[in-house]
Amino acid sequence: MPLGTMVPTLWDGDETVNVADYLKRQFVYDGWANREVLKAIRATGNQDKRSLDLMAHILAAGRVWLERLKQVPQSVPVWPQSDLAGCATEAKKLESEWLDYLKSVADLSQTVTYKNTKGEAWSSSIGDVMTHVLMHSAYHRGQIASHMREQGHTPAYTDFIHAVRQGNVA
Repeated sequence: MPLGTMVPTLWDGDETVNVADYLKRQFVYDGWANREVLKAIRATGNQDKRSLDLMAHILAAGRVWLERLKQVPQSVPVWPQSDLAGCATEAKKLESEWLDYLKSVADLSQTVTYKNTKGEAWSSSIGDVMTHVLMHSAYHRGQIASHMREQGHTPAYTDFIHAVRQGNVA
């Protein structure tokens, strides 16, 4: 499907939404949610290593997938060691790079061939990869929230609707 393809929205049958605009909005949300989680981890006094490891993984996986789409060699391990400052820096860079990449895509249905971490060759559409990255991040942010609760900490409130209501996602 060409990038500018209009599809019915899920929230109003009388309107349409550009798929690229929808994905842009989701990546803006993803960046905001990652920053909120980093704030919550910071509030623990940086004592929550498991949450920090999961956040480093979210960011590394996002980087790996972006590099696959750009057809460049993988620059980071999928489970890196990082500190809070490193995660914050990477989160900011990665959000910007995803939004820039999205501007450059002419066709979300274009197939990209890559090798996974096991060395297996796969092909996926750009749109499917981008959707995967967003869902992967949300999954692991949920794990972070559960872990933080188990440790007696307050997790970040990262519901999409909350981000919209607060004006963090336009």
